[in-house]
Amino acid sequence: MSRSTKLFETYKLGPITLANRLVMAPLTRNRAVPGTFVPGALAADYYGQRASAGLLITEASQVSQQGQGYQDTPGIYSKDQVAGWRKVTDKVHERGGKIFIQLWHVGRISHVALQANGAAPVAPSAIRAKGKTFVNGTFADVSEPRALELSEIRGIIDDFKRATKNALEAGFDGVEIHGANGYLLDQFAKDGANKRTDAYGGSIENRARLMLEVSRAVAAEAGTERTGIRISPVTPANDVSDSNPQALFDHIVDGLSALKLVYLHVVEGATGGPRDFAPFDYASLRKRFSGAYVANNGYDFDLATKVLDANAADLIAFGKPFISNPDLVERLKQGAALNDWDKNTFYGGSAKGYTDYPTLEAAEAAQ
Repeated sequence: MSRSTKLFETYKLGPITLANRLVMAPLTRNRAVPGTFVPGALAADYYGQRASAGLLITEASQVSQQGQGYQDTPGIYSKDQVAGWRKVTDKVHERGGKIFIQLWHVGRISHVALQANGAAPVAPSAIRAKGKTFVNGTFADVSEPRALELSEIRGIIDDFKRATKNALEAGFDGVEIHGANGYLLDQFAKDGANKRTDAYGGSIENRARLMLEVSRAVAAEAGTERTGIRISPVTPANDVSDSNPQALFDHIVDGLSALKLVYLHVVEGATGGPRDFAPFDYASLRKRFSGAYVANNGYDFDLATKVLDANAADLIAFGKPFISNPDLVERLKQGAALNDWDKNTFYGGSAKGYTDYPTLEAAEAAQ
């Protein structure tokens, strides 16, 4: 029996119509080809299997080599990477799905082993994050970063712009800017990581500047109706913090709304952790933003239904349940049991724990 709820209604997101209001959240899987960082042959199968989601958002993909922070994450800056992603978008579109790519610069959450000529990772300020990254098959402390020169910031914006052009060439329906989880744009925004004294530091307006400038550049390339952004106002992920997140993100969202971005994807609470990690009024962001609000973090069928019914969000992002349930939409519709995920195969590896989770149909046929 299929359950009737707003979750399974179609939704018009800019020029595209989504089959339902379920979004597959971006999930790092570390399976790109080592050395070239081209999405591997299995990536097309993986995303294709999940094409029944209203919208798929890819794993975060670095806009440049400098933007990489973990082993074997895909890029979107070379011709070969574009060709690899084209296979993914073709497979998703063949199956009637819609897919955006998440554009990423990790900033200080990186390691010298991943940087050209072993250079230091870049950051708003030369403050090392307390945290680890996955590199050379193991978890290692992130490297000491150097502060970006004012003259280099234009180049970062250009990298996002070029990545956007590449994404459209690869056949993506749109792009999501990664402004969350303690990576570069979030590092600039939050005063725990940003101690600059120039035009990109100090006041809320100055710290928000890079996120808004990147958003403007990306939207100019992709069109505002094909540009979304992800933020995480209070997450402690990657050792990031801000002394006044409400004022900061109210300001950022006012700026994003003025740019008319198609959606705002919000990690509510601590990424992958408690939703009530710190007090924050998400309804304020919802009110300020003119486009679609995508709610994320710890959602299940009941919470998703409740939030949609209350009109507190337009779309709901599910993360880990999509890893282990390629047909998550169908399972939720039927109220069927979900496959458990295997944490050991989240990051890196082969088809195991990537493309081999059974659909309901396959599981029933095997019984």
